[in-house]
Amino acid sequence: MSYLDTTHDVYKEAALTPDVGLCCTTNPIWELPGLSIPKIMQEMNYGCGSTVNARDLTNSPRILYVGVGGGMELLQFSYFSRQKAGVIGVDVVQEMLDASRKNFKEAEAQNDWFQSDFVDLKYGDALNLPVEDNSVDVAAQNCLFNIFKAEELKKAIEEMYRVLKPHGRLVMSDPTCEQPMNDALRNDERLRALCLSGSLPINEYVKALTDVGFGTIEIRARKPYRILDPQHYDTDELIYIESIEVAAIKDPMPEDGPCVFTGKAAIYYGADDYFDDQKGHVLLKNQPLAVCDKTAKALQNLDRNDIYISESTFHYDGGGCC
Repeated sequence: MSYLDTTHDVYKEAALTPDVGLCCTTNPIWELPGLSIPKIMQEMNYGCGSTVNARDLTNSPRILYVGVGGGMELLQFSYFSRQKAGVIGVDVVQEMLDASRKNFKEAEAQNDWFQSDFVDLKYGDALNLPVEDNSVDVAAQNCLFNIFKAEELKKAIEEMYRVLKPHGRLVMSDPTCEQPMNDALRNDERLRALCLSGSLPINEYVKALTDVGFGTIEIRARKPYRILDPQHYDTDELIYIESIEVAAIKDPMPEDGPCVFTGKAAIYYGADDYFDDQKGHVLLKNQPLAVCDKTAKALQNLDRNDIYISESTFHYDGGGCC
């Protein structure tokens, strides 16, 4: 049995018998006028953070979500795309698709605006999505990609890139870990299925996205997640795992490499009203400007004594240098 078979079995059981907190922390529930989330959807909310932000969902986008869980995020996305098949849900676990269909009937009873056909549920694999090329405005996954090993992760990201329209965005949440993990943890199929031992360092996670061609990366949040301790896991040291929320945008790749926003800001405090680096970046005096890591490095290399570059906060909320 491969690790993917183990993962399938874990989530098949979670579909048949809802398991609150199975592998991850509970997502925040969107509090929007007229939106009611059925309790069963909340109990089957298997994710490690937030994925899509409301600002990603303007103008009735076509949305793809891979790994449907109990349907909660599909319902939330439908709030912004109230059209037949405006949201596509893909899962390789048939029992999870069946559970979501059942849960949508409860959602219809609680939300007079919602219709089950707003969501097109498809049986399919993240490694071979049953979705047309360049057909989706927003794609999302929550606590799925960290399960994959390197070869499968590359394929899953390539598939998301394929189905996105130009300038579309892949929005996701996954556990990350900056500490090395031993082979016993890495090769534990159940721990990988439970969203723990597949966690990558942030720089490797980002590189996997840019290697496929995403030209802009936004790190929107970085939060405490789990602990692997020697008393309960096969490790000699305590391992700290975080949850990261990221948007990868299908922008053209700049000649000088991707724009990766990790929450840095530049502040000009010189004698003039502004500073213009003649490369498209204008810093108004005493007004922080969000800058990607590439721009931050270029500004630092100017070796000026009137520009301050902050450390990465790993929180980016839009705007800035690019």
